[in-house]
This record gives sequence, structure tokens and C-alpha cells, in this order.
Amino acid sequence: MNNVKNIFLGTVAAAFLLSTAACDKAKEQVQGPAEKAGAAVDKAVDQAKEKTGEAMEKAGEAMKEAGKEVSKDTAEKTTDTKK
Repeated sequence: MNNVKNIFLGTVAAAFLLSTAACDKAKEQVQGPAEKAGAAVDKAVDQAKEKTGEAMEKAGEAMKEAGKEVSKDTAEKTTDTKK
């Protein structure tokens, strides 16, 4: 009788552990609406950062070119006034 009781308790404990593990896996795989929205926001922010960085690089290059032109014009005007 004692062996039957131990086998029954062992079976119940194993079933409990397996069901708990299965529930944890199910929770990991399913995303709720808030998690999906959060992932979409993260993706949008990453894309915005990338586009902003590209725009800043282009603006920096344009400023360098403008600075070169101003320096060139200033040098020509300075040369013209010395004559």
C-alpha cells in the first residue's frame, strides 16, 4: 500500500512539474498587445536614430563645403583689396 501511495504522489508531482514548465514556455512565446506595441516603438526609434544620423552627416558635409567656399571668397577679397 505504501508503494502505491509513493508512486501516485510521484506521478502527481511529475505531472505538476511538466505542466508548470509547459505554461512557462507558452508565456515566453506569446506576446501581448503592449509587448507588440513596445517592440514597434523600439523599431521606430532605431530607424529614426539611423535617419537622423545620416541627415547630420549630410549637414556636416554641406557645412564643410560652405566653409571652404567662404574661406575661398574671403581669401580672394583680401587679395583684391591689397592691390
